[in-house]
Amino acid sequence: MVTRPPEKLGSFYLGAEYDLKNKSITDEFVNYDSRDLTTHAVCVGMTGSGKTGLCIGLLEEAAIDKIPAIIIDPKGDMTNLLLQFPELKPEDFEKWVNPDDAGRKDMTLQEYAAATAEKWKAGLADWGQDTSRIWTLQESVDYTIYTPGSTAGVPVNILGSFAAPDVDFEEDGEMITERIQGTVTALLGLIDSKADPVKSQEGILLYKIFDFFWRKKRDLDLPAIIHSIQDPPIQISGVFSIDTAFPKKERFELAMAFNNLLASPKFNYWFQGDSLDIEQMYFNPDGQPRHSIFYIAHLSESERMFFVTLLLNSFVTWMRKQAGTTSLRSLLYFDEIFGYFPPTSEPPSKKPLLTILKQARAYGVGTVMVTQNPVDIDYKGLSNAGTWFIGKLQTERDKDRVLEGLKGAIAEAGTSTEKDFDEIISSLSSRVFLMHNVHDTEPTLFHTRWAMSYLCGPLTRPQVKTLMADKKSSAHREFKTTNVTQAAATATAKKPAVLDTPNTTTERPSVSPSVDHRYLNIQKTKVIAEMELETDALSIVYEPRLLSVGKVRFYDAKSEIDLMKELSILSDAPDEFGRTDWSAGRNVIKWGHMLEVRPRVPEGVPVYYTIPPDCLNTPKQVATLRKDFSNWIYQTQREMSLEHKELTRYKTPEESETAFRMRVEQEAREQRDEELDALQDRYEAKFDRINDRIRKQEHKLDAALEEAEDRKSAEWLGVAETIFSVFVKKRSRSMSSIASKSRLRRKAKQKAEAAEEDLEDLRLDYERLEDELKKKLDDIRRKWDKISLGITVKEVKPRRTDIKIFSIVLVWHPYWITDSGKRVSALGPGEIG
Repeated sequence: MVTRPPEKLGSFYLGAEYDLKNKSITDEFVNYDSRDLTTHAVCVGMTGSGKTGLCIGLLEEAAIDKIPAIIIDPKGDMTNLLLQFPELKPEDFEKWVNPDDAGRKDMTLQEYAAATAEKWKAGLADWGQDTSRIWTLQESVDYTIYTPGSTAGVPVNILGSFAAPDVDFEEDGEMITERIQGTVTALLGLIDSKADPVKSQEGILLYKIFDFFWRKKRDLDLPAIIHSIQDPPIQISGVFSIDTAFPKKERFELAMAFNNLLASPKFNYWFQGDSLDIEQMYFNPDGQPRHSIFYIAHLSESERMFFVTLLLNSFVTWMRKQAGTTSLRSLLYFDEIFGYFPPTSEPPSKKPLLTILKQARAYGVGTVMVTQNPVDIDYKGLSNAGTWFIGKLQTERDKDRVLEGLKGAIAEAGTSTEKDFDEIISSLSSRVFLMHNVHDTEPTLFHTRWAMSYLCGPLTRPQVKTLMADKKSSAHREFKTTNVTQAAATATAKKPAVLDTPNTTTERPSVSPSVDHRYLNIQKTKVIAEMELETDALSIVYEPRLLSVGKVRFYDAKSEIDLMKELSILSDAPDEFGRTDWSAGRNVIKWGHMLEVRPRVPEGVPVYYTIPPDCLNTPKQVATLRKDFSNWIYQTQREMSLEHKELTRYKTPEESETAFRMRVEQEAREQRDEELDALQDRYEAKFDRINDRIRKQEHKLDAALEEAEDRKSAEWLGVAETIFSVFVKKRSRSMSSIASKSRLRRKAKQKAEAAEEDLEDLRLDYERLEDELKKKLDDIRRKWDKISLGITVKEVKPRRTDIKIFSIVLVWHPYWITDSGKRVSALGPGEIG
């Protein structure tokens, strides 16, 4: 049984050192510094080597440390991370154990589940873990399984991947070029095109389409791409016209290939679900770190490559926007890189992976790449990896390739070792790994700890659907709308509706020339069309509304907020006391195109007007409304931002809430790491002093014990000599001499006992110091956990001098009136009424 090390922030408990000679687990546990992951890690091992258990253990530790992770899962193994059962009850395991395994052991499903629960309980106990640690794991991060192209898990909407990246094309031109080329290559692969993505006209045209729209900050989607292929936004390709370089007929064939893809019922699922937003994948809306597992086992090879390329390109763009840090900010985990990172060919996934390996360290992003196919991997590209986990391998060829890659990584790091890796790797057994970390002085051979998650193997889509049922129902609720009744839909009117109410008139009400007034456009709306009513069966009534237009500035120097907000509030007209409820109105965007100087009513349609209130009919009353509107803005309008008072950090206007939370988490983690390092440095000096005293006291005790033994031997020798002299009648030593030796023996014994007591006291001091350090580490963890959650809402109020009122407009809002008296807005689709 291994004693688990105390929880230590930034340190991952992976297992215990392994004695290869005796084939046994030692008492020396293995803790891995999370910051070492910023130089990336590679894990290789054959099926059955235990690499899934090792990597799930590593991800569990990252979760406990609240490090967000994106996990690419081509096989389905990493979904096991959601099988966490803190109570370890048999019924928890019953849904996930394999019935065939139970049958092979001649057990019922319930018996096998109970046996598995006991096995997991015993396994965790053997490695010093209890259920409280599983609870901590479960509460630390939000687990989500994404299933692109499927609704089994949470689907992924890829449209965001075609959105124009928010970067400077001049400063980041090379990165943009790589991203467009990767996207184009993935798109061509998706339609099984054999065209060269760089040299072919297909690839060149697609590249130019993306470049054209993205430079103008215009987003693309698949329909827009199809239309742009048929009618390109550029006229010249090289020195030839686009029609000469890439004739219309051939462009039509390319457009049809994408159109067939778009028309496929299966491809509809690619436009559903959460957008491919890296910040959202790392943190949920509540700011909790997230482990997002991208399950792609169900996709074809071309679909996998397409999605992985889009994900990696989005990741690179996100990464380059982050501030530099030496602490581990987040993880990118790739469970099987075979096919995505080959040694010679250049699939579209390879360039972004190389970029991440070369640049991610500066941003505090750690990458873990895993494979069971060590032969067909680009080890030259992996030479940037600082940590290698090497497990049991299947063939000599596999071992030779791994050794070649490992030696390259050692050379790249500028280090050397005398270890015989060949012999060690050949001797590895299941769950035993060789860890070479450039940050350590020597490689470590260790046995992995027991995983807290239940490892049942790859999950199927129905199982993923079961796991994600609650999350999908809460995140993707469907809201039903009530349609117009069938009777109303089929009703017809034989004559227009006639309004005869006290506050309506057929004559346009008289309005003072000093009061600006306008008419909203009339359209035959969808609702009217569905009711199958012709305009000659309808009437129009204009009702007075108030359009109040102004602008407010929100300024706060600390949070660097300096925003202008335009307000165009369309509200009900004031009541008889001149009061206006602007809060019940709506902010109308682009209202200018909606207004006319005079009404334009379809010919033959009766028109009615609701009489406006008197307070809208004089310049003085309008001036009062302007003042009231200004007061309303001052009292109600706020720019809501976020701040962290203790860290004195403020959300910037360009920063999303998720990005700000990530920044705070990262800064808290950096300061936590600095505090931990300083504390450990102080205590390391204390431990060194006590160890020196212990060593000296051990030497002192050894000397005292040796002296006591010598005195004891001398005393017995004196007694023997005395007895011998009696028999041979020789002169003997006096009794006083014997007594003296006895006294010296007792004194030496007392000295040894005192030395032993002093040594025990020193050891107790060492244990007390360890307990003291553990308590202080726990205090630091609790303190920084609390600090990282200390984000509060900051309310920025406007100054009165920063409020400008431009106009108060009497707006006539049209409504269709049916013969049955039904009142329907006459504004067009998308208008706000």
